[in-house]
Amino acid sequence: MSVPASPLLLPVPALHASHAGIWLCEPGAAPVAISRGEAVGRAAETPVILLNAPLIGQRLGYSDLSGLDLLELWAFLFPARFVVPTPKGLAEALDVPVPAREMDVPAFLHSAAQAMIAATARADWTEREGAWTAAQALHRLRWPWAPLVGPHIARPQQAERWLFSRLPEWEEQAPRPSPRPLSLDPDAVQERLAQLAGKQAEPRPGQRDYAEAAARTFSPRMARDRPNLLLAEAGTGIGKTLGYLAPASLWAEQAGGTVWISTFTKALQRQLDKETLRLAPGDETHRRGRVVVRKGRENYLCLLNLEDALQGGFSGRAAILAQLVARWAGYSKDGDMVGGDLPGWLPTLFRRNGTTALSDRRGECIYAGCPHYRKCFIEHGVRASAQADIVVANHALMMVNAARGRDAAARPTRMIFDEGHHIFDAADSTFALALSGQESIELRRWIIGPEGTARGRRRGLAARLSDLASYDAEGAIAIEQARAAAMALPSDDWLKRVVAGEPYGPVEALLAAVRGEVYARSEDGRDADAGYGLETELADPDGALVDAAMAAAASLDALLRPLNTLGKRLEAVIEDAPDWMDAPARARIEGAIASLVWRADLVSGWLALLARIGGPADPDFVDWLAVDRFEGREYDIGIHRHWLDPTRPFAETVLKPASGVIVTSATLRGGGDWNSAQARSGALHMEQEPARFEAPSPFDYGRQAQVLIVTDIKRGDVGAMAGAYARLIEAAQGGTLGLFTAIRRLRAVHARIADRLARAGLPLYAQHVDPMDTGTLVDIFRDDPRASLLGTDALRDGVDVPGHSLRLLVMEGVPWPKPTVLHAARRLAHGGSRYDDEIIRARLAQAFGRLIRRADDIGTFVILSAAMPSRLLSAFPPTVPIHRLTLDEAILSVSERLGFEMPLVHQAEESGMSQL
Repeated sequence: MSVPASPLLLPVPALHASHAGIWLCEPGAAPVAISRGEAVGRAAETPVILLNAPLIGQRLGYSDLSGLDLLELWAFLFPARFVVPTPKGLAEALDVPVPAREMDVPAFLHSAAQAMIAATARADWTEREGAWTAAQALHRLRWPWAPLVGPHIARPQQAERWLFSRLPEWEEQAPRPSPRPLSLDPDAVQERLAQLAGKQAEPRPGQRDYAEAAARTFSPRMARDRPNLLLAEAGTGIGKTLGYLAPASLWAEQAGGTVWISTFTKALQRQLDKETLRLAPGDETHRRGRVVVRKGRENYLCLLNLEDALQGGFSGRAAILAQLVARWAGYSKDGDMVGGDLPGWLPTLFRRNGTTALSDRRGECIYAGCPHYRKCFIEHGVRASAQADIVVANHALMMVNAARGRDAAARPTRMIFDEGHHIFDAADSTFALALSGQESIELRRWIIGPEGTARGRRRGLAARLSDLASYDAEGAIAIEQARAAAMALPSDDWLKRVVAGEPYGPVEALLAAVRGEVYARSEDGRDADAGYGLETELADPDGALVDAAMAAAASLDALLRPLNTLGKRLEAVIEDAPDWMDAPARARIEGAIASLVWRADLVSGWLALLARIGGPADPDFVDWLAVDRFEGREYDIGIHRHWLDPTRPFAETVLKPASGVIVTSATLRGGGDWNSAQARSGALHMEQEPARFEAPSPFDYGRQAQVLIVTDIKRGDVGAMAGAYARLIEAAQGGTLGLFTAIRRLRAVHARIADRLARAGLPLYAQHVDPMDTGTLVDIFRDDPRASLLGTDALRDGVDVPGHSLRLLVMEGVPWPKPTVLHAARRLAHGGSRYDDEIIRARLAQAFGRLIRRADDIGTFVILSAAMPSRLLSAFPPTVPIHRLTLDEAILSVSERLGFEMPLVHQAEESGMSQL
């Protein structure tokens, strides 16, 4: 976007703060360096122009910093447009010069603000509609930008359409016929692959072989519960995405069916969405009809929640956020608030993230009872996916739909699980069960609705099903009985009462007994003093816990009975429809049935779990008690149950009903053998052996990469570790991804090295430190080759940063599994240390896979651990050179390999750092 600067001069100063210093620029003057105290004083007494107020406030130690944030202005003027939230990213988006030095940033902020406001006068400002009306609303809310930008937005000659009238409605369509049974012609598959790859693409024999193997899974299956199952490991660089898109798109066209492609991370969902542009180049409207991205309901904007927020449900800064989200909703592709086109940085600007209240996170949707039902983003996606050729989903949604779905005909029959090495973890989460304070209070709110002074649109069963209650006497009685039984569930302030030893009701009494048992069994109080969560195996419970479990079970049974009765009454009403039941009413009741079945299954699971207390253990499950804490603060208490092998329910509910399934990944075997891949994908629970495919990466790892194991960093010496990270980042001149297994150590290292690196012109960002979401941090890291990023497991295999921006990856040590109750049980059942080794090799392989993404990438993988066992080195490609050496030797190797001049190292500074 090219936006010329205007002669407008905003009469306010601009402020910028980094780890290298703090600068202030008055209008028309040169920037000057100021102290932290001066900066806080100026920001407190007058509005200042800044970029990312929470981040600047954190660097100033002033958490309440606010002002004229350019990111808020961008969200207002250019909703749903992508921008990296840094001076460099903003400058490139505006097509203006990038500030050369940190001290030049304040002056740039002035010119960027002028350029953005000047865009309102341009004829090609595509987001003009609704801007004037929104500006007036924001002016009433005292948004700081409103008086400055409002006068530059011309009042429309005709009243602007309100958001909800601008959004398109979905249309009902006839159900899609069952797909035709057919086998794909191999030549046609290769022709489609060539078409998707493009004329300029270099030949990839591995990709051609992959596409051929994938195509065979689309043939008709030969027997019930025996899908065509392919396990495919395609190394980085093979081009597996196009390799499976070619047969998938061809089958969808010829058979008239839908192929569901599932990923584990939202980053890959975005990447897949971009890759599907090749299916209909130059025709976005046609592609949208063929390709749909689907996520869980909680990811999407709820229009009814937004309406409530705009009409007084939100106040203060949250009300401003609601207006900016409303601006975005009018231009969003699909209403996806998490990983979609809503800027990931927008909610973090408002600290108390109000966007969580704008989505349906409690399953309270009233379906056709909602005035915006015909325009609902979620319903748009549901209907579009029923007619699409390709649906890009995620593992969690696929498994939840299979586990909770009532309509077998609507389930996908052809599925591709990309990032297939995550199936075990996704199934572990999906098929788990927890009877906790947080879970039970959510159930109470879903049944009872608002209590006391609670505000918002939350509605209980009685309100959502009022027409049924007036029509069906038995249904009305069941609703009232469920409401009365739900009063025994934990309510607001349950945790305070439990901690104080004053629980109310049988479930709170159970949680109090759980808490007492967990603290009593913690090892000598050491875990209790560490500030982390506590847990203990559910074995040999004391009498108090058994008695509390029996009382809680009786209470939950009294709740389950009316829920089951209500579900039956709703089904009876559907079967013998009354005169008042039109299509919207039917849709609402069908939605209520699905929600009721889900809750009834949940309560049934709780009852089975409580029956375990004082009874025999079930060998299929692992049960334990836990007190969840964060930084020493308790936030939940509960009883947990996980499958010992979660791929069993995955195989039963997802794999067996399918016709064809591909499970694929660049690290499917995780550095191990095919037995590991079969065990962690569910293939072991199938009647037939799966087909297998393997294509090694075409990259020259012997030339492009190296693994360095640093042997002189003492375990637990955070100062020495911080010094190592600083020197390695300096040697690589940025471009470093640092991975940690503990948030506490990540924060300690960041605090020690951020200022030092900033003075060298090497920005450092960190998860759990910088007030930004992970996706935004990765965007910043990808955009700036001199930046580095510290993170935890979420970055180990959820990052795609090809090219020079990622040239060094540093792990603090061997990624040993956390010794939890669940891990101990699985370790005992699956081979002890061999099971640990499989997990570690998989983690190392996934982390290494971040480093080399293209044929011209050059990178180094560093592990700061002398205790790295040689048996784990098979996680890395066999041709990559592996060296054990000292830190000084590693620094020299990184500098030479990446072509940078060896940085000067001040021994006194290093010595002092190691003492910190």
